[in-house]
This record gives sequence, structure tokens and C-alpha cells, in this order.
Amino acid sequence: MISALTGEFKQELANTRKILERVPQAHFAWKPHEKSMSLLRLASHIADMARWATFTFKYDGLDFSGDYPKVPQINTNADLIAFFDQVKEEALATLEQANDADLKDNWTLRNGDQVIFTMPKGVVLRSMVFNHIIHHRGQLTVYLRLLDVPVPGLYGPSADER
Repeated sequence: MISALTGEFKQELANTRKILERVPQAHFAWKPHEKSMSLLRLASHIADMARWATFTFKYDGLDFSGDYPKVPQINTNADLIAFFDQVKEEALATLEQANDADLKDNWTLRNGDQVIFTMPKGVVLRSMVFNHIIHHRGQLTVYLRLLDVPVPGLYGPSADER
């Protein structure tokens, strides 16, 4: 199972990189709505989510009130891609060392004393890592469309690639 999940993750990471490569630094501060994240915040969050695969298998949980590693200062698209590539490689190396038994171990997300959830690591990997990245990546494609940036195809050609 871990092998199949790693293969799926590699596919999603490749698609994620294609989207992140298109993020225009000239519009980093842009938001489609006052309640929305800025383009840079959303793109940085997506890049950072790849790191959650590492946290999921190296630790028994994550505490937001603790020493969660900060996203480095990102000033350019090259900075964004470099950060993503770094966390992607760490995540893949971690998954390649994992085994199927690890998927059953529980993992807890908390904020101090407040437990947000406890789930098996396999569920965390699919829901809080893969699905979370895909969710925000979908948001990012809308941001790009609204900025008239051609959207790459992810699961086949996009309207911009036909």
C-alpha cells in the first residue's frame, strides 16, 4: 500500500509543481476577495503541505502551539519552487522509508491541549496531505484564471492547452 500511495503522491507533486511554476510574482499580494488568502500565501501553503507527509511519518503528531517550522521568506517564484522542491524531496524520502504497518499508527493534530483529530497515518496522508493539496491547488487554478495566467493541464489538457 505504501508503494501505491508513494506513486500517487509523486503524480500529485508533479501536478502541483506545474501549477506553482505559473504563479506570477508580480501578483503575489493579489486576492480575489478580501476574505481570501493572497496569491503568495495560498501558493506557499500548497508548497508547505508537501512537508506534512514528512511530519506524518516521522512523528506521532503535530502541535500548532509548538515549534512548527515556518515557511521561509519567499520573494520570487524561484524561491517558491526551491522551497517546494526541498520539502517534496524530504517527503518522498520519508515515504520511501515507510512501510505498510506505519499506515495504521495513529497521528494527532493538536493546538496545545485542544486535540483537533487523531487518525491513522494512512488516513492523514490521503486526507490532510493529498486531498488538502488538491483542494488548495484547485483554488490556485481559479486565482490563475482570474489573473489571465494560462492554467496547465493536470489530468489531461486544460482549456489553455487545447
